Amino acid sequence: MANHKSAKKRIRANAAKRLRNRYQAKTTRTLIKTVRTSTDKAEAQSLFNKVASLLDKLAKKNVIHKNKAANQKSKLAKAIAKIGTETKKVATKRAPKKK
Repeated sequence: MANHKSAKKRIRANAAKRLRNRYQAKTTRTLIKTVRTSTDKAEAQSLFNKVASLLDKLAKKNVIHKNKAANQKSKLAKAIAKIGTETKKVATKRAPKKK
């Protein structure tokens, strides 16, 4: 256990920051999941704007790495672009290879 006054304060401050960071990261993960499960493109786009802003803020505060934020935004943008364009793929049988 810490003996110095400053070390005790640092422990308290770190605990508070940890809780705040966990809350913000969990909130962002929940919103990302909401965007992914959305079937309405307009709704997904408006949620994406909110999520992108949160990801940028978390990256700026070093809660998450900046590349992780960029990767998540990219994947979400691709997922939103796919909404409404998905069609059923028909499986085609390939002819056996001739020897």
